Amino acid sequence: MDAMNTHTQMSAGMKLRQAMNRGCVAAPGAFNALCARAIAQAGFEACYISGAATSVSAGVPDVGLLTLEHFARVIRESADASGLPVLADADTGFGEAEMMRRTVIEYVRAGGAGLHIEDQKFPKRCGHLDGKELISSDHMIEKIQWAVKARNEAEGHPASPGFVVCARTDARGVDGLQAAIDRAAAYVFAGADMIFPEGLSSPEEFAKFAQAMKGLRGANPSGGPYLLANMTEFGKTPIIPLSEFSAMGYSIVIFPVTLLRVAMGAVARALETLRETGSAQGLLGDMQTRQQLYDLVGYKPGTPWEWPAR
Repeated sequence: MDAMNTHTQMSAGMKLRQAMNRGCVAAPGAFNALCARAIAQAGFEACYISGAATSVSAGVPDVGLLTLEHFARVIRESADASGLPVLADADTGFGEAEMMRRTVIEYVRAGGAGLHIEDQKFPKRCGHLDGKELISSDHMIEKIQWAVKARNEAEGHPASPGFVVCARTDARGVDGLQAAIDRAAAYVFAGADMIFPEGLSSPEEFAKFAQAMKGLRGANPSGGPYLLANMTEFGKTPIIPLSEFSAMGYSIVIFPVTLLRVAMGAVARALETLRETGSAQGLLGDMQTRQQLYDLVGYKPGTPWEWPAR
């Protein structure tokens, strides 16, 4: 069944909401469509498109250099290849109000399940680096309102029902945890379906943040907004298992750069071996075989290829 038919049965946004209503969803980061297909084959219910992974895959740092069209293409390819609901990074919305509106519309058209925007000043930087600067709460609220308005205006598109508007706050690393809680509450009041507190430094902070959100009126049937936790490596957040995030009340945990880091670690080691030995013989045991690759994309040589069944 192709992606278009899947969307007519249930939109990606509604799929993601239903999965989160059942429990905490693990969403590995896909850095291309083949990776997204592998995430689906492994049995995950959602995947994530990271601004960092998308940027470095294009050979540039994560400082907002890529275009909206670039991101929309990666979302479209990943959604089509995997059949999964795709939650995608939208950085600072690619601009002000008009661009925020266009971003939502383009992500909906690409088949995305939702997006998150952040309250950093442009040029943004990784949420786990120091030296971040924030836009005003009022400015971020305006962006959220434009995003929600655009989502609602797109309701005629088969992918639009349930499209998730997520607001990320980087305030913890700038003004402290209480400032992040205060901003998040304002963002929920402005219409955000989901909140993403970036750069929290301990399980205790995640628990305190989640508890503060529970009393708000939000999109989560369990109370408050849906909550997203970023389980990135080598950052300010310690490694916390999915089960612990679930117990604290988080709806989805993203692993934004995990697969890219693993893949590029393997690439670096393979290149070293190839340079030293002049042969790939010693690498065969680490490779996906030709048949495994064909199976992943649903290809049988000599047979006309159809969209992989999902």
